Amino acid sequence: MAAEDRDYNLTEEQKAVKAKYPPLCKKYEYLDHTADVQLHAWGDTLEEAFEQCAMAMFGYMTDTGTVEPVDTVEVEAEGHDLLSLLFHFLDEWLYKFSADEFFIPREVKVLHIDRMQFKIRSIGWGEEFSLDKHPQGTEVKAITYSAMQICEDEKPEVFVIIDI
Repeated sequence: MAAEDRDYNLTEEQKAVKAKYPPLCKKYEYLDHTADVQLHAWGDTLEEAFEQCAMAMFGYMTDTGTVEPVDTVEVEAEGHDLLSLLFHFLDEWLYKFSADEFFIPREVKVLHIDRMQFKIRSIGWGEEFSLDKHPQGTEVKAITYSAMQICEDEKPEVFVIIDI
């Protein structure tokens, strides 16, 4: 179910904030999975598929349309292959939300993926999460490697199961 399809019971203030910012082009969906949720994201490039996967994760946690892009946060991650890079990329973003700054992005942009060294640089625009302003979705506890896939055929797509 897409985030915009969920009934978050937005307050009038939340609806006003959401209306100030145009909806982002979403290239992701949520797939059913026993006790967890599988994120399926895609894009014209691998960078965009990673961005969309991060936004799918945050979209499960709140309605990102209510987030104002007032702060920026940079996230860098490393791996030993593309799968571990995707894992660490999402894990670092989850850390920014749950343990570090309570930062919720409205948008995440991958600045660069180094396919030789398996490093990624990204930036997000958003603000500190607040239950007064942002509707509560489902808590994401962790990223998992279970059934993780990166497909780079015609258009890159990724599949990630998150522990909720």
